[in-house]
Formats: sequence, structure tokens, C-alpha cells
Amino acid sequence: MRFDVITLFPEMFSALTDYGVTRRAFERQAAEAVFWNPRDFATDNYRSVDDRPYGGGPGMVMMYPPLAATVEAMRAADKTPFPLIYLSPQGRPLTQKKVEQLAELPRLGLLCGRYEGVDERFIERYVDEEIGVGDFVVSGGELPAMMLMDAVIRLLPGVLGDARSAEEDSFSDGLLDCPHYTRPPEVDGMAVPAVLQQGNHEQIAMWRLLRKLERTAERRPDLLDNLVLTSDQRALLRRALKLGHVSNEQLIEWGLPLD
Repeated sequence: MRFDVITLFPEMFSALTDYGVTRRAFERQAAEAVFWNPRDFATDNYRSVDDRPYGGGPGMVMMYPPLAATVEAMRAADKTPFPLIYLSPQGRPLTQKKVEQLAELPRLGLLCGRYEGVDERFIERYVDEEIGVGDFVVSGGELPAMMLMDAVIRLLPGVLGDARSAEEDSFSDGLLDCPHYTRPPEVDGMAVPAVLQQGNHEQIAMWRLLRKLERTAERRPDLLDNLVLTSDQRALLRRALKLGHVSNEQLIEWGLPLD
């Protein structure tokens, strides 16, 4: 997958290209990143990309002409079409479902804003979608863009050593993740749950599903409102109910009656 990133600070993206799982993805050419600096398309001696806002007010606004020239250069460099996403606090929240959709694309354009924002006329003409990573404001779109890229790259074929790692992440099935443990089996008086040490795969799957549901109900109950259980999950819950690991009252509280 190719990412075309419009940014005034391309060097920031070394956090992705030089480290960890994403670095390996770029080395193996599962992902490619091309960075476009609007200053390279400015027309004055100062390489200006921003100006004062009409109507007054603090800060500066990124100008239409350098950004438009940048996008046109992106289109000329590679004929593969791409949606242009503007990372913005005004955008729709980034979700795992959206990440999965983006991971199916061959090419993706990302606009990293700076200052007070981007001239609205550029957004109207060139931006296909605005996406935000939370209800807060940061200094620019680079960090949100890196978060989006990291999330997408993890889903590309062959990037993770075990594809199940992505499948079992939080939100992949609409739930928060379950607790995880590793050696030693006991530390500071705290033991790994016995079920995880006994090798019964059905019991482990059942325990993990129940912990996911408990954690989601406690921390993000809103996620349960639209949760649709798979047939395997329903079978595990019926088995857990029969064994007394969960009660009908709990299932009703979670909004998941099995009847």
C-alpha cells in the first residue's frame, strides 16, 4: 500500500519508517510512504505556505495554492487514484472498522494540517474525508496521521508475524481486549489465572470472551449497544452459562440475552 503524505515536517515520520513493525513493513515493501512538502510548491522567495485569516483572529491558515499544487503533483507522479484524508479534530472518529476499510485500498493520501487549519476552499475542492483521532487538539496532523498509518499497516498481509495478533486486538470484534499474562506464573503474590495454564482451549476462549465483555461493560459500555455476537461467541456464552461461569443476569446487564 502506498501512502502519500502532505506535511511540512516529513522527518517526523521516521518514527514509523525507522522503528518496529512498521519499519519492517516498509523494508519488505508491504507499505510505501512518499512525503510531499507544500513549501516545495510555494511561489514566493520565502516559500510561504500560510497567511493571516480573513476576518481576523489569532494564528495563521494554510494557503490554497501551495496545497493544490502539491495534490496535482501527487496525481501526476502516479496515476493510481486515491482518497485524500485530512486529519482534523472536526473529522469523524477513526475506528477499527474504518481502518479495515482503508487497508483494502492500494493508495491513500493524508493531509497533515498546521497552524489554525487549512483554507476551507481547499477542503471543499480536494479533501474526500476528514478524520479525527480524539476529542482533543494537537499541534499538527503528523501524529494523528502516524496513528492512522500504523493502524492500517498492521492489517496489511504479512506485516505481523502472526495474523491472529491483529484479529485479537481491541475493537477487532467490537470489544476491548482481554487481560494478557506471561512468565513468571506468580509475581509479588499475584498469580496468572489457572485457566490460562491448563491448556484447555475451549475454557481459555470462554475465559477470554467473558473478560472482554466484563472489561467493555466497565470501561466502554457504549460499545455493547451495537454489538452483534458471532455464532462461535454465542456458543461459548451458552457453554459458560451452563457451567456457571456467567449468569443470565450478567448477560441481560450486558444487553446480550441468549434467548
